[in-house]
Amino acid sequence: MFEFLEKISIDEKDVKMMNPLLWAYIGDSIYEIYVRSYIISKGGKTSFDLHRESIKYVKASAQSDILEVIMDKLSEEEQNIIRRGRNTKTYHIPKNAKVIDYKRATAFEALIGYLYLLKRYDRLDEIMSFIFEGVK
Repeated sequence: MFEFLEKISIDEKDVKMMNPLLWAYIGDSIYEIYVRSYIISKGGKTSFDLHRESIKYVKASAQSDILEVIMDKLSEEEQNIIRRGRNTKTYHIPKNAKVIDYKRATAFEALIGYLYLLKRYDRLDEIMSFIFEGVK
């Protein structure tokens, strides 16, 4: 499906050494694709309805809550990625977000980006299944 992306190769060692904000940067996009695809599959009628439903998944407080739910399902390596993402200095926190929620959301997006860049798609799918089964 994404043949071009398969041709892009980033060495595993380089991925592991990246700044967690880079993981979060790509993770935000990947997560958004999962959320939008999931919501469309559930039969949203208008773009407004789709947007309103996606907020349940993508706002900082929602991602913070999701992270709390899945933490016990994560490996030690994944929990270390979460810690690195949470502890990375961020430069801009939206006015409507609490600092802790924003840091945890960044950590969550970092995990998604990390798994994606390492092409661990099966694990990414597994984590997303936990999320979509748990958030109703």
